[in-house]
Amino acid sequence: MPQACWQHLDHGADIGVCGYAASLAEAFAQAALALTALITAPEGIVEREAVSIECREADPELLLYDWLNAVIYTMATRGLLFGRFQVVIEGDRLSATAYGEPVDRPRHRPAVEVKGATLTELKVRRIAPDQWLAQCIVDV
Repeated sequence: MPQACWQHLDHGADIGVCGYAASLAEAFAQAALALTALITAPEGIVEREAVSIECREADPELLLYDWLNAVIYTMATRGLLFGRFQVVIEGDRLSATAYGEPVDRPRHRPAVEVKGATLTELKVRRIAPDQWLAQCIVDV
């Protein structure tokens, strides 16, 4: 079984986030981790707080769009960075717990501010029998 991972895609002034994993839920978690990695190194984030995030959308691509925007909104309004995501997807409902801590500018050294997920190159699909892709371009 392939290991879960994430990557970034160059896209003009914006950048893409991709999550790959054996399950749809873990691919969504990896895409959110790629989002965090645009800002700071996820491994440097301490799990001091757990925040629940929920989204509901029948279309898996629009669910990814809503999910990433919910993560961005939560980070911005609460002043947090997340280094781990636990995601459950049941039908059209996503329930997640994001683990992280308040932004510590000297320690985290934020590289960019992510403004929002876009509909550009939005993809959610199975790319192999045991591999899902969750991809989205985000505005930075």
